Amino acid sequence: MAVAVTIPTNLWEEDSEAVITSWLISDGASVSKGQLIAEIMVEKVQHEVRAPAAGKISISQPAEAVVAKGAEIGSIA
Repeated sequence: MAVAVTIPTNLWEEDSEAVITSWLISDGASVSKGQLIAEIMVEKVQHEVRAPAAGKISISQPAEAVVAKGAEIGSIA
């Protein structure tokens, strides 16, 4: 079963969106749980996104995409 990679909802209160500034891994890469996989920008502050599980990642939103809080940006199977 795939595990969703989502934009955290607890990083900020005012804005409802974030920008994926970079993916630090390639689509289809194997990742380990807790591995740093992406960086997002919220209110001019850079935040890290870590893998919620181990497996192969499937990226659904590209770098520079503007996404909502809680949005799924990929999955790990």
